[in-house]
Amino acid sequence: MTYDTAVSPAMVPRKEVPLFLYVALFFLLVCINALVAKFVVFSFGLAPGASTIYLVVALMVVFTLWFGMYGAVAAYLGCFIGAGILGGISPEVSLYWSLADFWEVLIPLVAFRYFAADPALKSWRDLGVLLVFGILINNLAGAAWGSLALAAGGLIPWTGIVPVFFIWAAGNILICLILIPAILSLFTPAVQDHELFVRRYWE
Repeated sequence: MTYDTAVSPAMVPRKEVPLFLYVALFFLLVCINALVAKFVVFSFGLAPGASTIYLVVALMVVFTLWFGMYGAVAAYLGCFIGAGILGGISPEVSLYWSLADFWEVLIPLVAFRYFAADPALKSWRDLGVLLVFGILINNLAGAAWGSLALAAGGLIPWTGIVPVFFIWAAGNILICLILIPAILSLFTPAVQDHELFVRRYWE
């Protein structure tokens, strides 16, 4: 008599990853986010700290789906430094304004974990979760928070909230729609095999 000895990858214990590797990964993500954010804000300025083509938002969502809360916190700090401080926003305003980028990555992370969606986008259901929570809702929330925060901080007039919101949201949605599905489907399988891939929020 023979038995099927195949074991699901989810049942295989993962090798414990040294904390310093996650710390190094975290600082690498912060640097990437900050540098790209500074570049696009400088090149495609819309308002203080904001741009019409915010390419880094797609990277931040991808990094967060791969590396959990390390990616989410790195998105916040990258925005705080690159688009905020280096983009001409005072530290006081940037503290709450940078939460726009945090919401833009936290929403898809929570949705993927809650619905047990695969970031490799192996099914139409996975793609649907991404479209709703990783491209549409998250960017609408981020644009709303960001434009309101800029007005509250005195960086744009209150009458500028609506145009900034629509340009911010439209630009982010377009960039995410073009880049995120392609990056996730192409590279996630390889990243999932790496020990630093985060399956839940922190591990």
